Amino acid sequence: MASHQKRYKDDNSVKGMLSTSICGIKLSNPTVLASGILGITRQSLEKAAANGAGAVTLKSLCTVERRGLSGPNMFVFPGGMLNAVGLPGQGMDNAIKDFEALDNFSVPVIGSIFGSTIDEFGIAAKKMASLKPAMIEANISCPNIDYHEPYYSSIEAVEKITKCVKANSGRIPVTIKLSPNVYNIAELAAAAEKAGCDAITAINTASGMVIDIESGKPILSNKSGGISGPALKPIAVRCVYEIYDKVNVPIIGTGGVTDGKDAIEMIMAGATAIGIGSACYYRGVSAFRQICDEMQEWMRKHKVKGLDEIRGKAHG
Repeated sequence: MASHQKRYKDDNSVKGMLSTSICGIKLSNPTVLASGILGITRQSLEKAAANGAGAVTLKSLCTVERRGLSGPNMFVFPGGMLNAVGLPGQGMDNAIKDFEALDNFSVPVIGSIFGSTIDEFGIAAKKMASLKPAMIEANISCPNIDYHEPYYSSIEAVEKITKCVKANSGRIPVTIKLSPNVYNIAELAAAAEKAGCDAITAINTASGMVIDIESGKPILSNKSGGISGPALKPIAVRCVYEIYDKVNVPIIGTGGVTDGKDAIEMIMAGATAIGIGSACYYRGVSAFRQICDEMQEWMRKHKVKGLDEIRGKAHG
C-alpha cells in the first residue's frame, strides 16, 4: 500500500512519535473522541481534549431537535455495551447558538451530522460548515433510527450523500461514517471516495440484541441496539483492514479500542486516527492519555519511532 504511505505520511512538522495528520489536520496523537460520547457541550469536548484526545467529535446533529428513543435504551453486558439511544440532540440551529464557532478549541473539532433524507444531509452540512469545524462527519450508519432509505447499505445512496455533503461543506474535509451491518463495506467506502469524500470513519456500532430470559422479552425498548465496546473491536479491525485495501483516503478506525495495544492493532490494520468512545466508560475520560501512554510504551519496546512505520503493516 505504497500510495497510502505517500499520500498520508505523518506531517513531520508535528513533533512526537504519536503525531499524525489527517486531511491536512495536524494531531498531536491519533486518538479522536468518537461521536456520541461526551461530545455534547463545549465543556465536555474540552474535558476530553484536556485528558489527551488528539481531536474531538460532536454528537451527531440533524436539522431539528430530536428526543431519541425511550428507555430502557442502554445495557451493559460482558464484553460490551448495547444502546438504542436514537441520536437525541439539540438540532443544528441550537448548536450554532451554543457553540458559535468550532475553530477555537484547543484541539481540532469534527462536526458530526445526519439526516433522514439526502437533502437534510445537505442542509445540516451547510449549517455545520458555518461553525468552521476542522472536518465534517456524515453519519449515515446509526442502526437505531429510520432513514428515508437504507443509506448505509446502498452504493448509490452513499455516493449521493457524499456529493451532497461535499457540495455544502465548502473547503472543509468530509468523512463518511460507515456501518458494519453490510457485506460489502469496502465497496461502500470506495463509492464514497469516488464521490469525493476526504476520509472514512469505520465503523459505527453493530446491530445486536439481549433478551431477559425471565420475562422472555428483549431488554431494550427498541428491541435491538448497537454493540460497542471490546466486543466490537474484531469487527472494526476487519472492516478497517478491508477498506484500507480499497481506498486511498485516510481511515478513522473506530470501534472497541480500549487500550494501547488495541490502538496499535487498528493502526496496523490501516487506520490513520483512532476513534475512542466506550473506553471512556471503562477507563474514565483519562482513557485518551492512558491509551497514548500505552502506545508509546509498546513503540519504545519495539523500537518504532513513528506511526508510519506500522500503519497497514498487517497487509504485509
